Amino acid sequence: MNELIVIVRATLTWLSQYNDLWLVMMPMFFVVEMPLSILVFTGILRWKLSPPAPPPTHFPGISFVITCYGEGEAIGITIDTLVEQHYPGTIEVLAVVDGASQNQATYAAAIAGEKRHHKVSNRIVRVIPKWQRGGRVSTLNAGLSKATQPIVINVDGDTSFDNDMAWQMISTLSQPGVMASGGALRVRNWDANLLTRMQSMEYMISMQAGKTGMARWGVLNNISGAFGAFKKTLLQQVGGWDTHTAEDLDLTMRLKQYKTRYPAAKLAFNPHAVGHTDVPDTLKGLIMQRLRWDGDLLFLFLRKHRKGLTPRLLGWGNFIFTFIYGVVQNVILPLLVVFFTLFMLYVYPWVTVVAMLAVLYMMYLVIITLHFVVYITMVSERPKSDIKMVGWLLLYPLYAFCMRLITAVSMLNEVLRRSHEESSMAPWWVLRRGKRF
Repeated sequence: MNELIVIVRATLTWLSQYNDLWLVMMPMFFVVEMPLSILVFTGILRWKLSPPAPPPTHFPGISFVITCYGEGEAIGITIDTLVEQHYPGTIEVLAVVDGASQNQATYAAAIAGEKRHHKVSNRIVRVIPKWQRGGRVSTLNAGLSKATQPIVINVDGDTSFDNDMAWQMISTLSQPGVMASGGALRVRNWDANLLTRMQSMEYMISMQAGKTGMARWGVLNNISGAFGAFKKTLLQQVGGWDTHTAEDLDLTMRLKQYKTRYPAAKLAFNPHAVGHTDVPDTLKGLIMQRLRWDGDLLFLFLRKHRKGLTPRLLGWGNFIFTFIYGVVQNVILPLLVVFFTLFMLYVYPWVTVVAMLAVLYMMYLVIITLHFVVYITMVSERPKSDIKMVGWLLLYPLYAFCMRLITAVSMLNEVLRRSHEESSMAPWWVLRRGKRF
């Protein structure tokens, strides 16, 4: 420990010669990163200290819309976990198979699931084949058009769920003013390799814990397209899902604009309504996923919803939050990180650059550790299992930095190539026939 203190002091002494570096780097940390952590921590504390919501006394029917494309036998697991929910109300499972003529394995597995559960009381399983592939949005809207129950929950075909998920979601949706709610996603293949372990921590800290805190302050950033619950009439009223990509963020933006006209309306998040999904286990798969996710942010915020990114439509709270943590943090800051890192490498001695990056690493490690402690002690529904990930915290700041670099590339990719028009979420002729922004 004494040796570490000596090294830190020597590093700070060295860096004190370069005050211009501090003047550039530190404001971004304390103006952007720290306020978000404080918002999340205080939001989680409010959520934890609030009296528990009364258990639901009414159990409305639920239509689960499963987007199916290329999952094969895995779709059967998803259907099984939805049918087996511990929920007294009616559950309708709509397995919408996109491009069923090409996806015969997935279609056959869905049909087998339908037959397997056709005698289960209070459970209805229907397979809806879309013979011509139309993409994710058309799949969701096809399911919405066929849904017969008052609550619609969209789920991905490669996701399984805890058996109290439906009960948890209804307990949230039954609270006054709640019009939609997100659910927590955990990484099912977390132990495959280092990449999946890092993504597992990311889902815990940034998604499960982060969204819990944001929702409590009324600034939930997104209801996941892989797991979101909506009141059907409201979902139809705002037009369902729209074309292009990042349909979940697009829908969340429209719901926020709707909420501005009805101040009592809320977007909620239940961290204990849990689904389990597989994440990319190869570097190429992870990079391709993040190029799509991050590039879609720029498209949504600065192209499609550019005119709607106003306090009048979003309200001041959501406008400020979306501008700082949607545009500045996720679109502008990654580019600044890349350009300033290259600038440091060109202008300053390499020892200075390494020392600065080491200090930043330590600062982010402290913040990430605090996030993890808050998550384990206040949010996690599996703390004894999750605490085993603590040893991987040392690598997480490096992973987060690499993700920032990929985000910067995705921004340039979207600006120069309009990459949202080349998404795997829909055929090119669907994306390019949509309105051009």
